[in-house]
Amino acid sequence: MTPFWPAQRVFLTGGHGFLGAHLLPRLQATGATVSAPSHEELDLLDVARVHRALREWRPTMIVHLAARVGGIGANRENPGRFFYENAMMGVQLIESARLLGVAKFVCLGTVCAYPKFTPTPFREDDLWNGYPEETNAPYGLAKKMHLVQLQGYRAQYGFNGIYLLPANLHGPGDNFDPAHSHVIPALVRKFVEARDAGQQPVEIWGTGAASREFLYVEDCAEAIVLAAERYDGGDPVNVGTGDEITIKDLAAAIARLVGHTGGTRFNAAYPDGQPRRRLDTARAAALFGFRAHTSLEDGLVRTIEWYERTRSA
Repeated sequence: MTPFWPAQRVFLTGGHGFLGAHLLPRLQATGATVSAPSHEELDLLDVARVHRALREWRPTMIVHLAARVGGIGANRENPGRFFYENAMMGVQLIESARLLGVAKFVCLGTVCAYPKFTPTPFREDDLWNGYPEETNAPYGLAKKMHLVQLQGYRAQYGFNGIYLLPANLHGPGDNFDPAHSHVIPALVRKFVEARDAGQQPVEIWGTGAASREFLYVEDCAEAIVLAAERYDGGDPVNVGTGDEITIKDLAAAIARLVGHTGGTRFNAAYPDGQPRRRLDTARAAALFGFRAHTSLEDGLVRTIEWYERTRSA
């Protein structure tokens, strides 16, 4: 515990989601006083209720994780909803925080905000050098508007808002619903079910050639706590491992770890999404001392163990 945290009253959005469920106990362990209302308790699209809740609770810091998210399929089916809900949740929350004098705002962006053909490794200075990958663009641009808002508020009002860009997250507690899951939980579920059905082959969308960077969820929670305490700048900061893996190699690793031997087939009729994703993580190391320490293999093992245990509970 450091002297910084016991004086903090932290209002956490998305505290009952995947990342939030890992961040909440970390924040509580610092000695901070934390409020983490669920979506049922506080709809972040209801601006009057949000403003009233903040006025009554009087936070010194807001950590904004709440988002409407999903995989490629969900993004293709709900581009309008994903843009509107993600944009408005953040825009209204930031404005209420400014009006009520909240001392610090920690905003989680998305790697989907980067241009489709960003040179690797992705550097924060390249964030505006092109349009995002089309299937993720409404979500990515909505989240990137929060960076614009925070930088504008810093310039005009002296508002202290920081903006973090995490890589794709994975770990225990992820969303394994086929309609909304991201690539790792989707593949884990497919391979486990195919194994249990007699080693059936698994179909995977795309060619398998695209690469992604994956950050273990506990490492991301650690990065947020470090940044909240140590970083007060206006520049966006990548949070990741600096490593990438192709979807083909990821699928092979998951198949091996779950004991699936039925083979895979890639369906190129479906999009790959962004061709490559790998972050330059030097800024996070320099500005608030964050370095990821959980390997992809270790994270996959923990995720698979959690899924196997909870699905049979």
